[in-house]
Amino acid sequence: MNATSAPAEDLIVIGKIVSVHGVRGDVKVYSFTDPIDNLLDYHRWTLRRGGEVRQVELVKGRLQGKILVATLKGLTDREEARSYADFEICILRSELPQLTDDDDYYWYQLQGLTVINQLGQVLGRVDHLLETGANDVLVVKPFDGSLDDRERLLPYTDPCVLKVDLEAGEMRVEWDADF
Repeated sequence: MNATSAPAEDLIVIGKIVSVHGVRGDVKVYSFTDPIDNLLDYHRWTLRRGGEVRQVELVKGRLQGKILVATLKGLTDREEARSYADFEICILRSELPQLTDDDDYYWYQLQGLTVINQLGQVLGRVDHLLETGANDVLVVKPFDGSLDDRERLLPYTDPCVLKVDLEAGEMRVEWDADF
């Protein structure tokens, strides 16, 4: 299990190992993919925890409730598997499937975009997104040059998001700054 040569910015986090499962060295995995078992489509994982990086290969996996159980090549001992807890599961961005709709984006593409309302006011930058039952939510954090120092939660919906311009690094939104 060797370190990866891929730059950190080329890696996308798609899940996290949360604990050990059973006595044969399997691990429980929390998936960030939708649907959650899409994570099992990727067989080469780069594991990252702090400054530690490991390369592993997925042998098999299965859905068990809202968690996945994964068997990793060469990992057959429960105690060794326990040491894998809290590793992020990463893949190369280039491994993600191409999106077919021009209005579809991966979350990582939206992170860091400058958010500007319909009046031209800079509200902040997309820090991350949250998944809710109704729709995804953009967490917009202020930076130098923002309208104010407020963090905002904006729905990632058609009425709110007017335009996403990845080349310009901007997202235009319908949002009243006094709200």
